[in-house]
Amino acid sequence: MLYFEKEDVLHLVLQDGPEQGSFELSPDITIEVNEAGEMIGVEILNASRFIRDSVLESFQAKLVLQPAAA
Repeated sequence: MLYFEKEDVLHLVLQDGPEQGSFELSPDITIEVNEAGEMIGVEILNASRFIRDSVLESFQAKLVLQPAAA
């Protein structure tokens, strides 16, 4: 995992090897693939916002799903 603070980019390396191509999963998330079409990396732009929003969504979902205290 590499984080480039100045650019706010998080790069996750899932598998070593040359990148053959990539595709945009969403506006800020790019998937990198090798020659066999296997996912080898993920690049997340605006990473701090993405992580914050993901954690917040998960937290809010847990609050909604928890049974109310009696």
